[in-house]
Amino acid sequence: MSAVDDAFHGLRQMISSGRLVAEQKFPPESELCDELGVSRGSLREAVRMLSALGVIESRHGSGTYVSQLRAEDIIGSLSLTVGLLPLSGLLDMYELRRVLEAHAAAQAAARITDEAEAEMLGLIAQMEATDDTDLASSCDARFHEAIAHAGGNPTLMALLGVFRSRSRAYQVFELPNGAELKRISDLGHRAIADAIVARDPAAASAAAAAHVAQTDAWLRLYQPPLSEK
Repeated sequence: MSAVDDAFHGLRQMISSGRLVAEQKFPPESELCDELGVSRGSLREAVRMLSALGVIESRHGSGTYVSQLRAEDIIGSLSLTVGLLPLSGLLDMYELRRVLEAHAAAQAAARITDEAEAEMLGLIAQMEATDDTDLASSCDARFHEAIAHAGGNPTLMALLGVFRSRSRAYQVFELPNGAELKRISDLGHRAIADAIVARDPAAASAAAAAHVAQTDAWLRLYQPPLSEK
């Protein structure tokens, strides 16, 4: 294991054990280097790695601190690695996404506010009205995000956002039969929205699961290339 690895795992252990807690300032570099047996360069590289993961933050003129350690922030950092997955790897995650999207839709049906409902229906209307694939993709992502937000779990919202961000890199709507696929997708979105508006968690869960399963099937069948957009 390299010196950077030693520093990384040493700092990680300090945080996971509770020795360094959320919002706490790091000890001086010299103390950490002595304790971990690493150079300042190795320590700083480990700090950069943990910063990229949302675990620590540098405050200008003040020093290095443990972050708030909010689950949604740390989960969101998964986009750094999930964003590297090829289509085969993304498809391996679709079973999990299907379960989570179904749960989010059920929670939204039980908890959605009138304001959130209006936002969701507005996005549906935009999707159905446009033949611009970029706009449709953007509205699609915002629609699912609105549902997850209405469900009230920021961590689940962050995790689903990571999954969807990579899914958007593979666009079936840009295929030769994309218009027909979009029409079917719009119907799936409408079924989810109708169930949520009806405050029917079971129907919302089933509609969301069916919608994700349909997207999964299309990706497996058509194997769309990675979008350059």
